[in-house]
Amino acid sequence: MGEAVKDGREEVIEAWYMDDSEEDQRLPHHKDPKEFVSLDKLAELGVLSWRLDADNYETDEDLKKIRESRGYSYMDFCEVCPEKLPNYEVKVKSFFEEHLHTDEEIRYCVAGSGYFDVRDRNEAWIRVWVKKGGMIVLPAGIYHRFTVDSDNYIKAMRLFVGEPVWTPYNRPHDHLPARKEYIDNFMINASA
Repeated sequence: MGEAVKDGREEVIEAWYMDDSEEDQRLPHHKDPKEFVSLDKLAELGVLSWRLDADNYETDEDLKKIRESRGYSYMDFCEVCPEKLPNYEVKVKSFFEEHLHTDEEIRYCVAGSGYFDVRDRNEAWIRVWVKKGGMIVLPAGIYHRFTVDSDNYIKAMRLFVGEPVWTPYNRPHDHLPARKEYIDNFMINASA
């Protein structure tokens, strides 16, 4: 009795501040003590999230509505695991380079799990653990990086507005219009 209603997204998306350890990037990297970050705080940084039915993504009406309302007309899948991705270790390291994109990065985890790390307003890393059924949108211009977790497997649906553009701009690229717009929308005049 008296139990708070839990946001269903919290079962498939968790976030926390990272420690400064140089250990394997695939580990959780919790601070001690653990310092969790709410999905509302992520939204203040422009990171949007949903919980969807990953077992029925082909017919999921919620996914269809999101795609229509946000203009996501192109979709494909990316499977990151040693068996499916050539030069796996090299690729996983390259995904972990801090970068931004000039378009949103939309990832819907239909199997497995992985970490998307984003910077807060004070440049601290927040680790966002996306599990099966979790979908996140990273806004254009946000510095971020990706890695699989210790299970070494994620199958993600990638969504795009129009033809896919996936050009990473490794930090620093603060001069890009997408970065300036991100700063204006989410970093300046926002409550910390």
